[in-house]
Amino acid sequence: RTRRRRRSDSRVVVNRRRRETKTGEGRGTRATDGRMAGAAHQQTAAVLRLQSDLRAIKTEPPDGCSASPHSEDNLFVWSATIFGPDETAWEGGVFSLRMTFGEQYPEKPPRVRFTSEVFHPNVYSDGTLCMDIIQDQWSPIHNVCTLLTSIQSLLTDPNPSSPANQEAAQLFTEDKSSYNRKVRRLAQKTIEG
Repeated sequence: RTRRRRRSDSRVVVNRRRRETKTGEGRGTRATDGRMAGAAHQQTAAVLRLQSDLRAIKTEPPDGCSASPHSEDNLFVWSATIFGPDETAWEGGVFSLRMTFGEQYPEKPPRVRFTSEVFHPNVYSDGTLCMDIIQDQWSPIHNVCTLLTSIQSLLTDPNPSSPANQEAAQLFTEDKSSYNRKVRRLAQKTIEG
């Protein structure tokens, strides 16, 4: 009896699958269970981590930084703000960034770019950052707070030996006072609108 019942149960499952395939019912669920379950797991891990990052930045935001999802509908695109550090050429500036997270976050780093105009040795002309922790030195231990703190630190401590902006790197190394004047003008421009 148990053998017959098992055989009968498996026929029901096979017949149901055949019927679903013919009618189109169940598509996107049973036919691709393995693939969808894997993608859903990755997305869920990313969503959980982004929710955790959001709680962290709301409860203990790093000094001079803020960030949140760009819209309530999409947890994967964030708007961030970094205030220019005091007693530097960046002081008084309010610099906006966009952080785009993939479904494989935190295993893979977000894409980060300034949406404000920035003159810096490690920032490309389109605002994209050239920074080791969002490239080859990325680790899942980093989160939105540590990332923003690192970016704020990079403003005052650039790496001119690995420039994204050759002109800024050259000015920084050869004529720091001219570099600082240009940075101060841009910092002022960010608050004037």
